[in-house]
Amino acid sequence: MPVLLRSALAALLLLAAPAWAHDDAAKGVSLQQGDIGIHDAYALSPRPGAPTGSVFMMIHNHGSTPDRLVGATSPLAERVEIHTHMEEDGVMRMRAVEGGLELPAGGMLLLARGGEHLMFLGVTPPFAEGATVPVTLLFEKAGEVALEVPVDQSRLTGDAEAAGHEGHGG
Repeated sequence: MPVLLRSALAALLLLAAPAWAHDDAAKGVSLQQGDIGIHDAYALSPRPGAPTGSVFMMIHNHGSTPDRLVGATSPLAERVEIHTHMEEDGVMRMRAVEGGLELPAGGMLLLARGGEHLMFLGVTPPFAEGATVPVTLLFEKAGEVALEVPVDQSRLTGDAEAAGHEGHGG
């Protein structure tokens, strides 16, 4: 690649970087602790007043050793489980994940709607728009990573059943 073209591309990327950083900050909370990077973390409640909630995020392992997300805790929930969606008899259902989720060295783990996520059960008080949810992620090697996750109900589209939260409401 010619030097001039490389220089122009580098300048363009430098100019775009603040826009990417702003976009990340506007969507959800981000933090870096050791080799673990958390990006775009946000929480949802399937409906107002529900005793359940979910947390979603991207988790990056910037280290050279694989790790594993083995659990999470929060003072706002009786328990927090790692969940995934599985098809049973043609119906998508949520199930707890035993043994945690692999976080490859130099890789990413996506906790997203319709896939793996953190499920909060026995939530008091219920998640409310604009509030933050204290969460401590538990990693096999990296240990504990604590963060405050904003509740962003604007990211909830469709009803609770479409989001796969039927059977988790109260």
